[in-house]
Amino acid sequence: MIDVLRAGVLSSVQDLGRPGYRHLGVAKAGALDTLALEVGNRLVGNAPEAAAIEVTVGPTALRFAQAARVAITGAQFSATLDGSPVHTWWSLPVRAGQELVLLGPTRGMRGYICVRGGIDVVPVLGSRSTDLSAAFGGLGGRKLRDGDRLPIGSNTRQQGKATSVDAPAFGVKAPEWCRFAEVARGPMRRGKHAVGAERAAVIRVLRGPEYDTFGEAARTAFWLDEWRVTPNSNRMGYRLEGSPLVREQETELLSHAVLPGTIQVPGSGQPIVLMGDAQTTGGYPRIGVVIAADLWKLAQVRLGAAIRFVRTTREEARYALAEEHAYLRQIDAAIAMHEERMRRVSRAA
Repeated sequence: MIDVLRAGVLSSVQDLGRPGYRHLGVAKAGALDTLALEVGNRLVGNAPEAAAIEVTVGPTALRFAQAARVAITGAQFSATLDGSPVHTWWSLPVRAGQELVLLGPTRGMRGYICVRGGIDVVPVLGSRSTDLSAAFGGLGGRKLRDGDRLPIGSNTRQQGKATSVDAPAFGVKAPEWCRFAEVARGPMRRGKHAVGAERAAVIRVLRGPEYDTFGEAARTAFWLDEWRVTPNSNRMGYRLEGSPLVREQETELLSHAVLPGTIQVPGSGQPIVLMGDAQTTGGYPRIGVVIAADLWKLAQVRLGAAIRFVRTTREEARYALAEEHAYLRQIDAAIAMHEERMRRVSRAA
């Protein structure tokens, strides 16, 4: 069991979500940074779909009632294990009774605490993810609270020495330091709506079905301006602030399907980027959609920070996703090499 000593602002149990039910009105939910979750599960020997704890901002403190193996991925948190600093993107052995504390992140928004065996709450529709808007899944369909207890399961895929509960710590290269995560910024303009420094997060976007109904000034602003993520953003959607996007063709739209990454523009002209807990249908015009390979980057943009949209193509979007999968294969290869080194050392001893 894991005792939640301090849950933080918004912590919840999440896995890869529950796809395949949107036609029934059920959101996908799941980890917003799926790349961080997949890497974390690999670092502790879990199956990719194992459930973990998603920590938003923190601070969060956990006590382990039994020996375990954990990995912290995602945002760069200031973290300690029994008062000693530990690193993000590392796999760590934990002794029974030790306390893991995550203070505020120095970079990013969401961190993932993956535990060997996964968080063993009751699955709902094939997933242990918490759907906060629909109030089901996870632990009672809600965010974690101080005093909660979380069971550890047995959802592992590796039985080797490297990820056993008493093996030495090891780490991997974070995705943000890899070449595949770099995106060319392209042209931009800075005016009264510019909201940040040059390091605004760059998010690649495909044109949406209603893109051409927006005026030329709106289309230009969409690509060249910076957009601020407002404080009333959440797991359902990121509300952005910038130049109002005005449509030239004010046609009435029928209700239509939407999915995470869809960029809607309501009457205010301020875009909303739908996230993992978003509804399944909408009626606002869709000016664009964030590509799947950049959703994890968007999930790590902090409230009040700036983002920029970069135009891309379907071919480029598919290639970006292939690069992400190649990174995961590299992680698998690195862990396998570490495992082989440990076997050699064991045989030599």
